[in-house]
Amino acid sequence: MVKDKKRLVVIDGNALVHRAFHALPSMSSPKGESVNAVYGFLLVFLKALKDLQPDYIAATFDLAGPTFRDKIYDKYKAKRKSAPDELYTQLPIIKNVLHIFGVPIFEKQGFEADDIIGTIAHLVEKQQTLPKIETIIITGDLDALALVDNQTKVYTLKKGLKDTVIYDRDLVMERYDGLMPEQLNDFRGLRGDSSDNIPGVPGIGEKTAIQLLKEFKTIENLYSEIESGGAPLVSDRIRGKLKQAKDQAFFSKKLAKINFNVPIDFNLENCCHKEIKKKELVKLFQDLGFYSLIKRLPEQGEVRLGKF
Repeated sequence: MVKDKKRLVVIDGNALVHRAFHALPSMSSPKGESVNAVYGFLLVFLKALKDLQPDYIAATFDLAGPTFRDKIYDKYKAKRKSAPDELYTQLPIIKNVLHIFGVPIFEKQGFEADDIIGTIAHLVEKQQTLPKIETIIITGDLDALALVDNQTKVYTLKKGLKDTVIYDRDLVMERYDGLMPEQLNDFRGLRGDSSDNIPGVPGIGEKTAIQLLKEFKTIENLYSEIESGGAPLVSDRIRGKLKQAKDQAFFSKKLAKINFNVPIDFNLENCCHKEIKKKELVKLFQDLGFYSLIKRLPEQGEVRLGKF
C-alpha cells in the first residue's frame, strides 16, 4: 500500500483476538499455555505492519464490566455466548507482545474499544496540522465501517486470517449498495444488529433499510416525511411497521452510535513508532513456540515500525 501521507494505525484488540481464536485450532506453548489467539493475532499484526508501514500506532481493548450501553439497555449483547477461559487467558500475553513492540494500549471502563477508536480518530483530526494524517483501523468486525471518512480507513479480514481488505468510502458504499459510512448508524437503527442484540424495526430487513435510507438519508428525515403524510413510495405495510416501532428505531440508532468523547489521555506524538526490541521478541516467541514467526522479524537488532 503506497503511502502519500503519514499514517496512524489503531488496533481493535478484542475484535482481532476473538477472530484469531475462532479461526485457528487449539494450540499450546511448550509450557502448556493456550496460544492459538496469540498466534493468530500476531499473523494479522505482522502482516498489517508490513502492508501499512505505520508512522504512529496504538491499540485498544475492552475492559470487563458493563458499558454505558448496558446501562441504558440491559439486553445489549445478551445473546452472545461468553468466550471460553482459553481466550481470556491469552489477553495478557498479547498485551505483553504489544508492549515489547512499543505499542501504547488504550482502555476505559464503561466504554467499548469501538468508542475509544472513534475518539482517537477524532482527536487525531483535532491535534494534527497539515499535511493530514491518515488513520487506519485494524479490526475483525465491521462496526468500525461507520468511522470511515476521507482520512480514516478500515483494514479488516475477508476470510481466515490472511485475506485482508481495506475499506475506504467507495468500498463501503459498494458493500452497502450506495449507503455512505455516516448512514450506517441509521442502517442499524432500522435493520437492527443480531450480534449486538440491537432490535431495530421488526420486519425491516437489509434491502428495505438500504432503500429507505438511499431515499431519505437519515431516520430523522424518514419519520418526518412519514408523519407529515409524505413518502408516497413507502408502502402501507412498511409505513405501519415504521410507525409501530418509531421509538425503537431511534433507540437502536442511539445504541449503534460510536461515542467520540471517551475521556482518555491521548497524544498523537506518544504513539510515534518506537524501536522494536528484537531480542525480547525472539525470546518471547521461543517461549511461546512461535519459531516460524521469528523469521518474520527484521534482521536488524532494533528497527523502527516504519521500516518493517
